This record gives sequence, C-alpha cells and structure tokens, in this order.
Amino acid sequence: MTGLLMGGVLGATFGFGLLMVSSRLLSTRRPTLESRVAPYIRDVPTAVSAWTPVVASDRPSSALAALLRPLLERAAERLERILGGRESIARRLQRAGSPLTVEGFRFSQVVWGIGGFAAGMTLGLLGPAREPGRAVPWFIVCCGAAIIAILARDSALTRAVKHREQQVLEEFPVVADLLALAVAAGEGPGAALGRILATCRGALPDEFGVVLAQSRTGVPLAAALDAMAQRSGLAVVSRFAEGFAVAIERGTPLVDVLNAQAADVREAGKRVLIETGARKEIAMMVPVVFLIMPVTLLFAFFPGVVGLNMLAS
Repeated sequence: MTGLLMGGVLGATFGFGLLMVSSRLLSTRRPTLESRVAPYIRDVPTAVSAWTPVVASDRPSSALAALLRPLLERAAERLERILGGRESIARRLQRAGSPLTVEGFRFSQVVWGIGGFAAGMTLGLLGPAREPGRAVPWFIVCCGAAIIAILARDSALTRAVKHREQQVLEEFPVVADLLALAVAAGEGPGAALGRILATCRGALPDEFGVVLAQSRTGVPLAAALDAMAQRSGLAVVSRFAEGFAVAIERGTPLVDVLNAQAADVREAGKRVLIETGARKEIAMMVPVVFLIMPVTLLFAFFPGVVGLNMLAS
C-alpha cells in the first residue's frame, strides 16, 4: 500500500470519526419541549410518538447503530425535502402492504445509497481509483452509484406494488367464491369476512383483515369497504368493495354480486393469458430463426461444401 493511499485512508477515518462525534454532540443538545412532555403522554392514542424507550443490547453493532442513526435520520429528512412525492410514496406503501412509513422508506433509501457508494468505493480501491488522476472521477462514479441505489429502492417498491396487485388478482376469484358460499349459507357480511380470514392467507385476505379490524373498532362496514376501494389500485377490487358496500346498505343479494364479479375476474384472467401466450409465441420464434435454423442449415450444407472442395482439388 503506497503512502498516498495510506494517508487517504487515515484521513477518511479521522474525518468520519469527527463527523460521528460532532453529530452525536449535536443530537445530545437540550431536548425540546415535545421530547420532554411526550414520555408522559405516550399512552394517549392521538399523541405523536416523539419519544421511544431505548432497549439495552450487548451486541457491538448496537453502539454503532446508535451513533449513526441520528445522522441517517437527518439525511432521510433532507432526501425527503429534495425528492418530495410524500403522498405518492404513502399510497404505494399502502398498495404494497408494507408496514413502513414514508420516513422509514426514506431511511431505507439513505441506507441503500450508502451501500451503493461503499460498493463503488470498494471497487475503486481495488484498482481503478489507485491510478494517478483517477480519484476525483471515481468519486463522481461512486456518487452516481449512490444515486442509482436510491432510485433502485424506489423501483423495488414499485415492483413490490405490482407483485402484490398480481397476487390479489390471482386470489380474487377463489376468495369471492368462498365469500359467496359463506353468505349463501346464512352468515352475515362480517362473519363471512371473519371466516375468510380464518381459512385463507394472502394479500387479499390481509386487506379484508384491515376492513374487519376497522369495523370492529366502530367504523361501519360499508365505510371500511369504501376506504378499501380508495386504498386499492386495482379497478376490480374497487368495484368489488363498492358493490359489497352498496349491497350491505341497500339489501341487494350479495351472492349474485360476488359470483358475477368472480366470473368477470376469471374472464379477464383468460384474456390476459391468451394475450400473454400470443406474445410468447412470437418471442419463441427468435431462437428458432436465429439459432436453431442456422445450425440446421450448417449441418445440412457443410458436408456438401466439403465434398465439392475435395472434388475441385
């Protein structure tokens, strides 16, 4: 290891230590009025949880986490101010069924960005950044890797939303049939939802669990279903929740509504399957035309070409 690289590592370590000490000193300043009063009213449901008890831990990483967490939280707040889009993130987190808050998602983005920067720096220290004149360009590359990691976390949330919505579409016909059977057997809407929760596991039963929990806390079942329709990003689930709520309010037959909506979802699934099969059929022609057919022609004509060359010679 050259002296320049050793000096850079020592300087970075010293600077990182000063940064942690200064951030810890800033975080241990005089507490605000909210943080002093919050521990005495944390049992009030409407109070903001600005204070959380610290659980003792013997792990060595807990001390490092305690030192770095205030700094990462402030970085997450700055990232929120820069990027914005709080309502969009909150809606996508709800649609993905994630327990994270917007602040927790921004915190995870900061962690991903630090991981991307560290990965780029590690690759640079292995070779490219050690050459003369490559330090600053590689530092820019590391910053770009951090930005890509932050965007990748947002893309991962979008993929999680799509995966959950696909799972809901796959589960919907079966759950609707079970609900129709339970209602036809004489159970009420709330009891039918409870039976679904007791017998099924998945994304759609989890949504029904939220509806049933809201209804048990005093919210009317129709209002809870309307909230589910607003929360969902799928038109079929919105129609189902709205139809379910209207059937409860007006007394229309629930069994017919559930059977009709389950049949509609099955027909939509068949159409999607046919369209996907048509696209895959075209995609399957690519290896046939560009790989299998040239190899077949080569095996067919190569012996003839060799024979002609032998006759010509």
